[in-house]
Amino acid sequence: MNISVKAEYALQALYDLAAQHSAEPVKIAEIAQRQKFPQKFLELILAGLKQGGFVESRRGAEGGYLLARPADRITIGEVLQFVEGRQPGKSRKRETTDSPFAEMWARVERAVSDVVDQTTFADLHREWTEKHSRFVPNWEI
Repeated sequence: MNISVKAEYALQALYDLAAQHSAEPVKIAEIAQRQKFPQKFLELILAGLKQGGFVESRRGAEGGYLLARPADRITIGEVLQFVEGRQPGKSRKRETTDSPFAEMWARVERAVSDVVDQTTFADLHREWTEKHSRFVPNWEI
């Protein structure tokens, strides 16, 4: 599955906001620094995500961005569909449907769509946190 850099940045930015667990807005500069993104590009991405109803912005010194909906109500699939302009996993129309591979590719596309459409940002954050908290070093002797 190929996704654009823009889509990858959009997913990372939304994940960053989901991981903050705060009702306070997060500044673009903080997201850009944590994710190592160019701030100007992130500004454009967040503006687009705002139009798509994924984030809200607050103005002022204490302003920034926050999720427009709870992280458990935003799926990876809907973000990819919004940013990429097509259903995730769906490639452009294949040259021919009369091919020994046609049905296999259709199954692959359905499988990818099923995964991204059922995975929320809350799911991702929970899985990532669990994975990284399993191996806590114990310095006791």
